[in-house]
Amino acid sequence: MSAASKTGIIRNLFAAYLANDRAAVEAAFTDDFRFTSPYDDEIDKATYFARCWKNSDWIERQDLETIMVEGEAAFVTYRCVAREGKSFRNTEFFAFAGDRIRRIDVYFGATYENGAFVRQGDS
Repeated sequence: MSAASKTGIIRNLFAAYLANDRAAVEAAFTDDFRFTSPYDDEIDKATYFARCWKNSDWIERQDLETIMVEGEAAFVTYRCVAREGKSFRNTEFFAFAGDRIRRIDVYFGATYENGAFVRQGDS
């Protein structure tokens, strides 16, 4: 599968998240899908949807800034802007199995509110 095809799968996945299209997101993942983030360690597909699936109506937009594909892997950096003014930038590592996503590892970036840096963990 070409790098352009994998880029298309990633773009479609982010569009499905924004549209709250859970069926499309589930179909993009392999049965043995794993997800890792600062809060989750290699959780499976069922646990991912139970723990991480949320209604995206709080998102104003997602800007895919960089998609770099090499072989069966890709890195994606995106900026997410929330309706109330907060924004954040994350990078995700994708591992593919054919035309489906086998793994996503998320690396969180800084958060901003109305253009100002928000220190995480502050009350």
